[in-house]
Formats: sequence, C-alpha cells, structure tokens
Amino acid sequence: MSPPPETRVGHVLYLLYLAGLVSGFVTLLIALVVAYVYRTDAAPWLRAHYQFLISTFWIGLLYMVAAVVLSVLIIGLALPPLLVTAWFVIRCIVGWRALHQRLPPPRPSSWLW
Repeated sequence: MSPPPETRVGHVLYLLYLAGLVSGFVTLLIALVVAYVYRTDAAPWLRAHYQFLISTFWIGLLYMVAAVVLSVLIIGLALPPLLVTAWFVIRCIVGWRALHQRLPPPRPSSWLW
C-alpha cells in the first residue's frame, strides 16, 4: 500500500535520514534542505513533521559531537555514538509511524523522542 500523496515527501525524507546512517552525511543534508523548503507551504500537521526532521538533524549533530568528545575523553569507549545512533533511529521510526497515521509527530519539540 503506497502512502497518500501528501505524505510521500515526508516518507522519503525519513528514508533519506535512515539511509544517511549507511551512506554518509550527503543524504542527511539533502533531506534537511528539502525539509526546510517544504515546511513553509505544508499543512500544519505536515509542517510539524518537517520541523521534527529539522530538529532531529540539528539535535542529532549536537549529540554526536558531544558523544565523540566523550568517546575521546573516555579512551576508546564507543557507547556514546551508538546511543546517539539508536536515538536517531528511534526518532525516525516514531516520526515515520505518526506520518503514516497522518498525525503530527508526538512531542515534536522534545530532545528525546
């Protein structure tokens, strides 16, 4: 079953975010730019998803920088970046699921999920 037309861009952006974990930073940047472009003309519930994606990128970047610094300070401990990756994946799944149900993401301004 394909997603409704108004949610297709959002679904693609969530997929690009998740693909960014494998392919690198490029797909994340593409999705970020598209989210910035599409959020202005979107319906309010869709605008919340674009804002959620934008926040996910910037908060995730901040968390990852902090995680790398912690990993360097605690010699060789890879746990902080793995936790940030898990947070990122969970946040994308939560957003994807809400988008599929045609609802705004729960707690879009939260720094957790």
